[in-house]
Amino acid sequence: MVRKTKEEAAATRNLLLDSAEEVFFDKGYSNTTLMDVANHAGLTRGAIYWHFKNKIDLFAAMVERVHLPLESLAEACADENETDPIGKFREFSVILLKRLAEDRQMQRVFGIMLHKFEYNGEVEELELRQICAFTEFTNRIERTFRNAIKRGQLSEDLDTKQAALTKHAFFSGILNNWLLYPQSFDLAEMAESLVDNYFFMLVNSPHLRLTKN
Repeated sequence: MVRKTKEEAAATRNLLLDSAEEVFFDKGYSNTTLMDVANHAGLTRGAIYWHFKNKIDLFAAMVERVHLPLESLAEACADENETDPIGKFREFSVILLKRLAEDRQMQRVFGIMLHKFEYNGEVEELELRQICAFTEFTNRIERTFRNAIKRGQLSEDLDTKQAALTKHAFFSGILNNWLLYPQSFDLAEMAESLVDNYFFMLVNSPHLRLTKN
């Protein structure tokens, strides 16, 4: 009986997260209420409070559900024991783009974060979480690059900070533009070429080198 209850609770939680994705995507974060999500799921608002403290907690869980499967891949790239950090990082980057092109749930959540969440200072906790995620992502890329330098895959004079920021901007731009207008290009088909363009720049651009004093 206990096991069945846990399974039912997990199913209800996932139903609420599915509903949150759809309602946040349709209405945006600010215009969505917990009652909207409950109605969409065919449940009461009390069911939401059984699983989530508030709308912020619901939103964060929705984002985490999509991010978690990518976390192990991303962390593997930054592992200092990885013998092929650039190869692993390229693999992760291609997987990210191809998965986004094929995964409707991932498209909704990334679309909400990029286009349906209003950075207006009213939800400081969520905005701080996004800033922390950006910082961690940038630091993780830098660790990957430092390991690649140590293993002779990248030049010793690479400006790892600027290279990491450029990587973030490059791929955020691709995701943002494709989610805004998916018909503009075939993301899955172009994934490897787009990734290789960045890595060519990483290896060859003189503007990603540390300046000598």
